[in-house]
Amino acid sequence: MLIWFLVEKISRCVCGRLRYSIPEEMPKGSVVGNIAEDLGIDLKRLRSGRARIITGDNNAEYVALDKERGVLVIKEKIDREALCGKTTPCALHLQMILENPMELYRITVEITDTNDNAPNFQRTQMKFEISESAVTGATFMLEKAVDPDVGINGLQSYVLKPTENFVLKLHSQMDGDKSVEMILQKPLDREEQGHLTLLLTALDGGEPRRSGTVEIHVTVLDSNDNAPIFTQKTYQATMTENAPKETKLATVRATDADSGAYGAVTYYVSSPMSELFRVDPRSGDVTLTGSVDFEKASHYRLDIQARDQGGLSDSCTLIIDVLDVNDNKPSINILSMSNSVSEESKPATVIAMLNVNDPDSGKNGHVRCDIDESIPFAIKSTSDRFFSLLTDDTLDREKNSEFNVSVTCSDDGVPSLSSSVTLRLQISDVNDNSPVFERALYEGLVGENNGPGLAVLAVKAHDADWNQNARVTYLLEESSINGAPVSSYVSVNADSGVVHAVRSFDYEQIKSFYFCVRAQDGGSPSLYSNVTVKILIQDQNDNAPQILYPIQSGGSLVAEMVPRAADVGYLVTKVVAVDVDSGQNAWLSYKLQKATDRALFEVGAQNGEIRTARQVTDKDPVKQKLTVVVEDNGQPSRSATVNVNVAVADSFPEVLSEFTDFTHEKEKNENLTFYLVLALAAVSFLFICCLVVIISVKIYRWRQSRLFCQSNLPVIPYYPPHYADTGRTGTLQQMYNYEVCMTTDSRKSDCKFSRPSSQGVLIMDPKETLRRLQKEKDLLEDLDVSEEIKHNTFLPINLIESKQRHIFKTRQFLTIFF
Repeated sequence: MLIWFLVEKISRCVCGRLRYSIPEEMPKGSVVGNIAEDLGIDLKRLRSGRARIITGDNNAEYVALDKERGVLVIKEKIDREALCGKTTPCALHLQMILENPMELYRITVEITDTNDNAPNFQRTQMKFEISESAVTGATFMLEKAVDPDVGINGLQSYVLKPTENFVLKLHSQMDGDKSVEMILQKPLDREEQGHLTLLLTALDGGEPRRSGTVEIHVTVLDSNDNAPIFTQKTYQATMTENAPKETKLATVRATDADSGAYGAVTYYVSSPMSELFRVDPRSGDVTLTGSVDFEKASHYRLDIQARDQGGLSDSCTLIIDVLDVNDNKPSINILSMSNSVSEESKPATVIAMLNVNDPDSGKNGHVRCDIDESIPFAIKSTSDRFFSLLTDDTLDREKNSEFNVSVTCSDDGVPSLSSSVTLRLQISDVNDNSPVFERALYEGLVGENNGPGLAVLAVKAHDADWNQNARVTYLLEESSINGAPVSSYVSVNADSGVVHAVRSFDYEQIKSFYFCVRAQDGGSPSLYSNVTVKILIQDQNDNAPQILYPIQSGGSLVAEMVPRAADVGYLVTKVVAVDVDSGQNAWLSYKLQKATDRALFEVGAQNGEIRTARQVTDKDPVKQKLTVVVEDNGQPSRSATVNVNVAVADSFPEVLSEFTDFTHEKEKNENLTFYLVLALAAVSFLFICCLVVIISVKIYRWRQSRLFCQSNLPVIPYYPPHYADTGRTGTLQQMYNYEVCMTTDSRKSDCKFSRPSSQGVLIMDPKETLRRLQKEKDLLEDLDVSEEIKHNTFLPINLIESKQRHIFKTRQFLTIFF
């Protein structure tokens, strides 16, 4: 029995096709075939390509793909009879789809038949009434057994028992079935045996053989000489699949030569089609009683019997051909589709794969698919009922970022039926567009003397790409301006494109300059474009006019000479000035600010010419001093002044004498100024010297007080032996008190001496006193005695105390003495 569960592998791979053959009724999980090995596909490719099995619309998922092992396995038990009926061969037509790139493999799994069904009669018994006068050779049509199996496993033979009176005769029909007739081979005798019971057995050819039985009951009637005879042994009829019920298909007719009851013929259908067709027992009209579908069966075969009252019968066959009607729309199944298509996809790139089914036949089942011709796509038929959606032209996301492709599939029936499906395709972006500036040249205007960081202008570029590919970054192209890098002049904001001034510009040094800005997108690799930016420096009135003539010199005196006979309008001199600014900031005007005699001279407002305004007279003084103001036209305006000395005289000696006095007076004034400055410097020097002396004295006194305050040891009073008390016993008066307040490591100890209540007289030897003073002075020169005592703790304590007392006594004596 295990042999039926073995897989018969007959596989081949030709142009993406595989074929397997397996028996029906295989258990779940059984392996159909190793599809990865047979197609030469790596297991990683099956997983990365999201391999999947596509079945037809009418097929359940009997087979599944195990991507881990690369094999086809049984998902549901397959019953060949339920799947295909009598159709041979019976096969599952599958498609395996792989993506990235898209691949299609067609797989056919043939289901072979196993002998899992026994022949079966629809009725448990058959009854015949046969006249005893029936002649030998009379035939009686028997009901056929039905076996769903096909081939050798189908119905093969019949056996009738007993066989004294009747034998069987088989007739092979065009559809492969076998009709069976019972033939009378020995006359019947009602008086001898009025009732016969026969057993009809139907056998198939499978292993083991299966069978089905039915009982035949024969009742022997009185004499009936003639049997009914059909006018045709085979009748033909046609009908459309959408014919309504009770449609008359054909009429069969049989005649009986007997008269009376034995001549009356009755018709009935002996084949198992009573649910679809009916024959009128009296007239023989065959009518439709059910619904017929061409897609299920294109023709039917009816076995009709005519029987008289004497039990004699005849049979005929009615073949009904069903005509197809275009009653099914094409069914569109999307096998695989890419939702996103790169705009750099080449023509003929597969976008989607479709399976279109139309159950109709002939032209009614012939399908064609179309799409809109205005879009850059095309649809082509790759094989029967399979279509591929391809790119037909280059794609440009910047023109069309999305397409709704409507696929319409129509059959060739009349009238034509169609179905449609809409595929939404997104065009993914590729960095194929460089940023584009809004202008070919940008110009910015900035006033000179600007502050650093001033926003001058903004450049703007657009990128037709999308997302990261359209993100624009602005960069300053490396270049130099007057030998300096451009980055020392301007900077550009990477995100906004705003150009800022880095330094303050001077129109007199640079009037304009050019540089390039790069706009670069964020794609990989990135694309960029450049634009030229021109910066114009706008002049500001930041320069005063400069006097070129007359030249102002501090060491010499220049004078213009005017003869006394000069007429009105006589040109004395011309003031020449320039302004390095430009425009109206450099437009100069001249006017006379001061003059010894304002009525004598005038200045040309535009040309700076100094001319006589009236006739020169003898009363006019020789020395004339004019102050001319040169003013520009800026806002606010700037100006410069120049002094012009004019001598009104006819001869040079006269001029020289006048201006020599003027020079001496000027030198006198200059000498006075020198002495004043020298006196101020001397006073300042003396003040600084006094200040230094005072500070030095203060520092010395502070140092002396610091020496006194450095001792940290306790004070032991000591009285000099040469001190004498004239009034009382002891070295000091009894009421003389002193208070010493000291703290450890304190530099600000206090020592307070109180005045005695009665003044005592100290008697001392002057020589001894001077000698001791000298000795104490020598001791005081050692400034570090106290510090040495402080740090040298290893000295004997009595030596330390002795030295400390000696120092204190010396200080106390000096205090009292001075």
